[in-house]
Amino acid sequence: MSKVRFIIAKEFRHILRDPKSLAVAIAMPLLMTLLYGYAVNLDTKNIKLAVVDEDKTAYSRALVNSFYQSGYFIPSRSAPRLSDLEAVLRAGHAHAVLVLRRGFSEAVRTQEPFQVGLIVDGSDANRAAAATNYSNVLLFDFIRRNTSTQTLRPRVWISPRVLYNPDLRSPDFFVPGLIAIILMMISALLTSITIVREKETGTMEQLMTAPVTPREIIAGKVIPYIGIAFLDGLLVILFAVFHFRVPFEGSYLLLALFGAIYVTAALSIGVLVSTLVRNQLAAMMTTLMVTVMPSVMLSGFIFEIKNMPLPLQYLSMIIPARHFIVILRGVMLKGVGAPAVWHQTLALVLLTAVLLGIAAKRFKLRLG
Repeated sequence: MSKVRFIIAKEFRHILRDPKSLAVAIAMPLLMTLLYGYAVNLDTKNIKLAVVDEDKTAYSRALVNSFYQSGYFIPSRSAPRLSDLEAVLRAGHAHAVLVLRRGFSEAVRTQEPFQVGLIVDGSDANRAAAATNYSNVLLFDFIRRNTSTQTLRPRVWISPRVLYNPDLRSPDFFVPGLIAIILMMISALLTSITIVREKETGTMEQLMTAPVTPREIIAGKVIPYIGIAFLDGLLVILFAVFHFRVPFEGSYLLLALFGAIYVTAALSIGVLVSTLVRNQLAAMMTTLMVTVMPSVMLSGFIFEIKNMPLPLQYLSMIIPARHFIVILRGVMLKGVGAPAVWHQTLALVLLTAVLLGIAAKRFKLRLG
């Protein structure tokens, strides 16, 4: 037993001599608890709702106010007309459009049959289902409060129409996001491992003595993996389209251009990780930690970003997958062009430039 106590004491001394590992062991569970506790929120709120009110009565205004005061819907920045409802959804200005035709208030008073229109963006299946369910509940509650009828089936009801994913199929929502996660993980992982392998085998010193600059070394290391990433992306998209039957409504060339920017950002992360670690196992674990978990939790891949606390919403802005997932779903499901996703494109370009610049500088200093 004394020998075991000696080994235990020795191991504790090793732990205390490595404050970085101790910090990771203590800080990581706390960080993951905070991140998962705040980010994993299955409630869907802050759904951007546009309204076309052709009734223009006290009843119609009261219904719209009840939607906005519920906490589930927020006003969109567009006031669409009946002729351009789809354009508002395609541009991402709204997630749903409530259409109140003339005669709504009369139908409420007389309980005549009447359909309230709801046009929903189905590219996010969870949000579309939530918008439809919330609308039904809010309308039912409004009718109950403003009439004397006690029927469980009111004569005024929501008539939803779902665009871009009318069947609300989960693969149409998840698979485009999965493409972004896979590209980020594979690109960063392969790049970080291959550079660290050069250090472990001693061949990096040979490169340093060769008549090449650090930029040329980075280019020679990164370019082959751009090709591999494009091949991976093509295979995943083909698998998504032909196996999962995910529609592809947009331009393959445009998506390839956006993909090149995104892959460059992922490869930059791999180069940056390779300057921070000394062996392949550490490179693999670090890369997975800084790419997969943030990309899954904070990108909108599964959980709605607007439901997260503001600090996490701001933090998600530096996650490349957040912007690329919006682009993927827009191009694949809606067939949008560059003007509709220019905010996400600009953010992705800026992030890529910053990551590439930091990675190149760190790599140059490391070689020096």
